[in-house]
Amino acid sequence: MNEARRRARFPGRARERPSMTKSELIAHLAGANPHLRLPDIELIVATIFNEITEALARGDRVELRGFGAFSTKTRDPRTGRNPRTGEAVAVTAKSVPYFKPGKELRERINRTAPPPRAAARASTAA
Repeated sequence: MNEARRRARFPGRARERPSMTKSELIAHLAGANPHLRLPDIELIVATIFNEITEALARGDRVELRGFGAFSTKTRDPRTGRNPRTGEAVAVTAKSVPYFKPGKELRERINRTAPPPRAAARASTAA
């Protein structure tokens, strides 16, 4: 869903912070590590993501100390509704990826960045 459609569909959910794409992550790593070639950085990032994905597909848990843990959760089968017709639809059981941030990540996020709305109120009060 493109950004304009998302904003029109969810008007109260304006994106408060920019996100980082995979290519932007690679560019940032390349800038921070000029001694590494760009193709090598691309291979490293792709390998890490592939290993995490394959581990989750096997049902394994991936824990990165200080960052967090990737795992899967199973959703039970249920009866859903077709939003257009209201007809009951059987939704099968499935596994979904889950990420639980580590303690260090949570502390660093909360220490370095105040909540966006609190920061906006602080700047208007000054």
